[in-house]
Amino acid sequence: MKIGFIGLGIMGKPMCRNLLKAGHQLVVCSRTKSSLDELIAAGATAASTPRELAAEVDLVITMLPNSPEVKEVILGPNGVLEGARPGSIVADMSSIAPLASQQIAASLVEKGIEMLDAPVSGGQPKAIEGTLSVMVGGKQEIFDRCVPVFQAMAASVVRVGDVGAGNVTKLANQVVVALNIAALSEAMVLAAKAGVEPELVYQAIRGGLAGSTVMDAKAPLMLDRKFDPGFRISLHIKDLANALDTSHDVGAPLPLTAAVMEIMQGLKVDGLGDSDHSALIRYFEKQAKIELKRPPAR
Repeated sequence: MKIGFIGLGIMGKPMCRNLLKAGHQLVVCSRTKSSLDELIAAGATAASTPRELAAEVDLVITMLPNSPEVKEVILGPNGVLEGARPGSIVADMSSIAPLASQQIAASLVEKGIEMLDAPVSGGQPKAIEGTLSVMVGGKQEIFDRCVPVFQAMAASVVRVGDVGAGNVTKLANQVVVALNIAALSEAMVLAAKAGVEPELVYQAIRGGLAGSTVMDAKAPLMLDRKFDPGFRISLHIKDLANALDTSHDVGAPLPLTAAVMEIMQGLKVDGLGDSDHSALIRYFEKQAKIELKRPPAR
């Protein structure tokens, strides 16, 4: 299966590298020349437009910031829809609104093109490792055809329902991650303010019921003051906005999500929108007038 990939950002570029490592033929398209050049050097070929790319491949993968960008690339002028052949597949691996996924799929199916919404979880580290989690919505037979492709980038690939279900699942994931980081931040600041070393608190509780993948990924970053983006606060705001919109549509109140969303908005106003979402702790540090630090080496 010849694959086209559109969107070579913080996630898309390492995902492409893993597809190439797995031996897939890859055509890439991006507005960022440096990313194109890197992947061409690694064995990919380039297309100048999404339309040109779609005409060359059997499967188009998109990895873009949000619903408007995905709609533009797939449905807009010189977009995927104009170039794709009947029988080809579009797998959108972006995190977008579930309704947008369904609308895009409806436009594609009119031309005989199948779609999967297949957002991922794991951030840049797991994108580099090729150990992402992929949650997929779409027809079973189309999912089955694409599983080997997804497995080149992921450790877990699960079909969760029809088109749109993948992004509903991703929104649920993002709610859990945001609330976990906020709870971890509160707990670590509590420990520091009470005079107990946060590092020791983390080591003491990580093996118990409070332990989580989120804790193990984010607590060390908080302690080391490493807030370079693995997943930007601004992108998490986008995901929580989609979660809240969806919750209003279906009648499922998300009061805790709304609270964390406002904390993230405050951090964005403070100029931290491009920081990793582990920088949530800086909100709680500011309120408590304290900053986490690792203890001096003994």
